[in-house]
Amino acid sequence: MKDLFIKRFLYYKELGDKTFAQLSDEQLFWQYNEESNSIAIIVNHIAGNMLSRWTNFLTEDGEKDWRNRDAEFVNSFSTKTDVLEFWEKGWNCLLDALDQITNDNIHATIYIRSEAHSILDAVLRQLAHYPYHIGQIIYIAKMLKNDDWKTLSIARNKSAEFNHKMHSKFDSSQENSSSVCFAKSDEVREDYKPE
Repeated sequence: MKDLFIKRFLYYKELGDKTFAQLSDEQLFWQYNEESNSIAIIVNHIAGNMLSRWTNFLTEDGEKDWRNRDAEFVNSFSTKTDVLEFWEKGWNCLLDALDQITNDNIHATIYIRSEAHSILDAVLRQLAHYPYHIGQIIYIAKMLKNDDWKTLSIARNKSAEFNHKMHSKFDSSQENSSSVCFAKSDEVREDYKPE
């Protein structure tokens, strides 16, 4: 299960990375208005959250005493390099933590703001939180780039072409992504049938 978590988190990191590659320093710091966050501020919050949640996550509360969440919403960066270095620092902390998850501890209890969570629940909580903010980053970037935006997923009006390519890539004899059923079959795999 750990590998699946890592795969999903890395997918969202890649979306962020591909977005940053399209943006100038100035665009990372652009704000629509005073109440809106720039991409740099959103990165500050995501990475700040990651560092707090995942540093020593097995033995310490995920809301660290040293975290200043409110300060995450104030720009503290000067350059795109500063932003990207902090982004990487947060991701490295998260990925190192995910690597510590085992089948034996995935249901163990950890704490976030003194609230008990299983490790599985804490991971799922962040798998919802980080993509939420990465979606904000992409939305802002698309507005800034407009016609120069290079899509990160299926291009507009290209869904049928993409679907055809995917169907050609995965023939019907392959198993699907479900761990329970076979591809294009309702038959449940032996190891998942009730006893």
